[in-house]
Amino acid sequence: MEEERKAYPFALVGFFVSEKPIEEIFRKDVTPEELEKLQQLLKDTIFTEDVDIAIAPYVVPPDQVNDALNNLANIVFNPEEKMDA
Repeated sequence: MEEERKAYPFALVGFFVSEKPIEEIFRKDVTPEELEKLQQLLKDTIFTEDVDIAIAPYVVPPDQVNDALNNLANIVFNPEEKMDA
């Protein structure tokens, strides 16, 4: 009998320092392939085998972290709702 897979939210916490406004900090031309490379690097670097991960890069104010993780979980585990919107 196959064991049920469970999903757990995780976060990598860091900060960036810049004199630029937040709107100018992030590249606007990041490709899906680049995000896949980053996701694979994280998977290979910090997780053991047979673990799948999903990432979504965005800045979250500290008081909104729980909401952000819940939104990411909804996107990952309820993709049909996202497509219908």
